[in-house]
Amino acid sequence: MTGTALTDFTKRLDKTAEDTEALLSTLLSDTVLADEIARPKRLVDAMRYSSLNGGKRLRPFLVVESAAVFSVPREAALLAGAALECIHCYSLIHDDLPAMDNSDLRRGRPTLHKAYDDATAILAGDALLTIAFDIITRDEIHREPAVRLALTRALARASGVGGMAGGQMLDLAGEGRFGDRGPVDVARVQQMKTGALLRFGCIAGAILGQATQAEYKALDDFGRALGEAFQIADDLLDVEGDAATLGKPAGADAELGKTTFVTQLGIEGAKQRVRDLLARGDAALSIFGARADVLRAAAHFVAERKN
Repeated sequence: MTGTALTDFTKRLDKTAEDTEALLSTLLSDTVLADEIARPKRLVDAMRYSSLNGGKRLRPFLVVESAAVFSVPREAALLAGAALECIHCYSLIHDDLPAMDNSDLRRGRPTLHKAYDDATAILAGDALLTIAFDIITRDEIHREPAVRLALTRALARASGVGGMAGGQMLDLAGEGRFGDRGPVDVARVQQMKTGALLRFGCIAGAILGQATQAEYKALDDFGRALGEAFQIADDLLDVEGDAATLGKPAGADAELGKTTFVTQLGIEGAKQRVRDLLARGDAALSIFGARADVLRAAAHFVAERKN
């Protein structure tokens, strides 16, 4: 990535993070909506603790930028991105729990169950998962109910049994949690656990933009490559990074005995795989020409990130 491209990308990423932060702060306020009865303060505070003041907001950024390829209104894309970010934040809360990864640190501060308690953390995760579907179905996202339905179904499938939640189950099974440890299909696990939400961030723009079949496939292919590249970069950071930079414990995968891309491919093999994925993602975006330059920059950012 050239210096100019990096500067432009960084500005856009920061702007989307800023806008997403403001939107989430409003969506996760204590204001009671129609058909709600009350918003318990402790639950709202816990949701805000885990959703505000943290993260690069890469997933909402992918929604905004993939939608921009089709000139979708930014406000609509930001709402869809906020729904996706709520799903992501819920998953982090639950992943950190003692029954899962048992992590004490997230984004440089105590995880939610450490700052509050396990029960509050479980309920905050549940509430974030649920409010995501309140947000994604709102009329402001698209005038066509069929588009909102397609977007909602895609988010549910990326998040659920055949996506992120299913991937987490396979990941736990790979640690030997439920009996003898068998062979782990790392690519399948990570395609579901990590890649599914990143892929949704890319295809969401195609759904909002009512893309052609070829355009949808291009963003789908790009999202799959990006998701795998993200996970490999994460595996490399777990080996080569440090807790101060990462904002969470380093070496956690090794401590849990997880099979990762790095344990399978080695460090150099993993880095080569990332380069191959970048090339694949770039090829997928060729249909859009210069309109997809920011998405190309996002892929390089993912591959080269330090935290």
